[in-house]
Amino acid sequence: MSAVEAKLAELGLTLPEVVPPLAAYQPAVRSGVYVFTAGQLPMVDGKLTLTGKVGAEVTAEEAKDAARICALNALAAVKSVAGDLDRIARVVKVVGFVASAADFTGQPGVINGASELLGAVLGDKGVHARSAVGVAVLPLDAPVEVELQVELVD
Repeated sequence: MSAVEAKLAELGLTLPEVVPPLAAYQPAVRSGVYVFTAGQLPMVDGKLTLTGKVGAEVTAEEAKDAARICALNALAAVKSVAGDLDRIARVVKVVGFVASAADFTGQPGVINGASELLGAVLGDKGVHARSAVGVAVLPLDAPVEVELQVELVD
């Protein structure tokens, strides 16, 4: 077990299986020392944990928890091409999309779910640049989607 996976276990979390693609893409690709993940939805055991727009059917706190699941799924995608999460030198950037009700403006707080998980698991290597974007709708009516850009050590 890698040190990163041991830290996940210490936090009461386990790295899930890679979520299979929903369309014509790969969950993650490596280019040089970088891994770019596809947008990861809050899928657990092949099913969305919740659906709807944040600020309407989904609360900001529920969406923040969903963003944590997205980050876990993104780490699984990174491992699928890196082989070992201990090879992460740093998370370079997180991009988070929040399916938002028209008057919802708390996208940064929702995506904090992913950012805080990465910090808890990776420490200083999890500190990153980030975008948190409100959108009208996401695939499968998911409330949140997260993608990572990660630098590896060889």
